[in-house]
Amino acid sequence: MRASGRKPKLGQNFLTDARAAERIVEALGDVARATVLEIGPGRGALTGLLLERAGRLIAIELDRVLAAQLRLKYATRHNLEIVEGDALAIDFGTLVMRGPGPLRHIAPGSLQKAYVVGNLPYYIATELLLRLFAFHDLLAGMVVMVQREVGERLAAAPGGREYGLLSATAQLYARVEKLFTLSPGAFSPPPKVHSSVLRLTIEPKMEKLGVPEQEFLDFLKLSFAQKRKTLVNNLKPRFPEAEVRAALAAARLRPDVRAEAAPLEKMAAVFRRLETAASLSRA
Repeated sequence: MRASGRKPKLGQNFLTDARAAERIVEALGDVARATVLEIGPGRGALTGLLLERAGRLIAIELDRVLAAQLRLKYATRHNLEIVEGDALAIDFGTLVMRGPGPLRHIAPGSLQKAYVVGNLPYYIATELLLRLFAFHDLLAGMVVMVQREVGERLAAAPGGREYGLLSATAQLYARVEKLFTLSPGAFSPPPKVHSSVLRLTIEPKMEKLGVPEQEFLDFLKLSFAQKRKTLVNNLKPRFPEAEVRAALAAARLRPDVRAEAAPLEKMAAVFRRLETAASLSRA
């Protein structure tokens, strides 16, 4: 497992803290009948522990040499598949649903939803999380390590300066918990940043909020397009300003509110009213 930090050739800062590895794996809970996707296993700090717990383990490793070493080390383990490739390019749906090679003995449908564990390097963390959220129907949860600052943003509450599009999107799909922080000394070589471990329990809120997934994601992107601008100014290129102000008033939000200060429930209320007004105007 690699630490989030500066970007060496493949972001290779390997976890060496054995207790931290145990805590990360324990945070997944009971995965005895589940598929676990390990992103960036590196030298296998988590892999051996995961193999003792997971019904099926798929380890995704970009480094060809490390992937070969893992295959050799765990050649006799029948619940492990090593996939050499870029996590940003892999179709997680196909990976989870198929039963390749040594995993064919596992009966289709006998496993629970998948879990994700691993490091998300800071320079791809947001993109990778958004990619994983797109497969939320297949996932039960994630335990991920990110740069501490990214962790603060993921877990931030509305109204704080760290709350933004990443916060809102993550919290639309999951319950986010900060578990613990690791210093650079937990890795070899040590990165220049601290890393935070978070647990994301997949609990999509679209149905509860009464919003369609993609349209609401697009609305959030527009709302946070320029963080210093008010919600009115960010939304008026798409919606009439008077309707935006009326929607804010109906949701009991100030007319000068910024997106960072509005909880998801309030944002959904604004979205629903604006979409209803737009539908009526098209009728």
